[in-house]
Amino acid sequence: MLWKASLPLLWAQDVDEQMETLATGMHPVLKAFVCGSISGTCSTLLFQPLDLLKTRLQALQPAVNGSGRAGMVTLLFRVVRTESILGLWKGVSPSFARCIPGVGIYFSTLYVMKQKFLVDRSPTALESVFLGAAARAVSGICMLPVTVVKTRYESGRFGYGSVYGALKSIYQTEGPRGLFSGLTATLLRDAPFSGIYLMFYTETKNLTPQDQLDSVFMPLLNFGCGILAGILASLATQPADVIKTHMQLSPQKYHRTSQAIAFIYKDFGLVGFFRGGVPRVLRRTLMAAMAWTVYEQMMEKMGLKS
Repeated sequence: MLWKASLPLLWAQDVDEQMETLATGMHPVLKAFVCGSISGTCSTLLFQPLDLLKTRLQALQPAVNGSGRAGMVTLLFRVVRTESILGLWKGVSPSFARCIPGVGIYFSTLYVMKQKFLVDRSPTALESVFLGAAARAVSGICMLPVTVVKTRYESGRFGYGSVYGALKSIYQTEGPRGLFSGLTATLLRDAPFSGIYLMFYTETKNLTPQDQLDSVFMPLLNFGCGILAGILASLATQPADVIKTHMQLSPQKYHRTSQAIAFIYKDFGLVGFFRGGVPRVLRRTLMAAMAWTVYEQMMEKMGLKS
């Protein structure tokens, strides 16, 4: 029975050895990209259902306008009943296509900027906002065409057969503009979110006695700091997410961000800018917390400071 008890320890040692082998001879920026991509894979797979519910809630017509939590629960059962339990993972392919390279680009860009501007010191609150926003802007622009496809997949309104087929169809029917629909709203949502998130995450960690904690509890500490930062950042950027969804689902209807804002306010009022807020806050908070926790643990295994 002793060999059974030692299995977790042996597995952990094996993982450490694999990480060391992976890191050998790899450029630090590439290491950051790999760590970010793996963390993005884990968080995307787990929390895709929340993203789908968020998109469906935001895409509802005014006549079926529901309120917060009840709307999300009703929609959850409707999706499971009409599309099966796997329907909750509809759009996971474009989510992977966006998040795996997208999170990798974000973390590697953030790593490069930290190495260039900070020189072995922690960022101030204002620097955290700038670093997080700039890294997310780079990632967001690179991955926006896939984000458009992902939003349309999740809405249930489009019958695309594959990510490539969707990209080709959008380009042929709507041109390059269609692939980058909602760019302004996306940047207004993602750049502030990442900046605010990184600020709260960094400041919260700085307030905790990390030197006095056992290394075993560090992932739990990182996750807790990530949860708090994610809630605050998600609430602050929710209106931009609603605007972005409307623009990407109806690019022929909204040619400017101001048109989408006027429509949402006219048909739903101020509360319309927070539709889908519950599943989005849950998803973005948990996803960001997990991504940062996995990323920092992997960077530590590779001998790099995140």
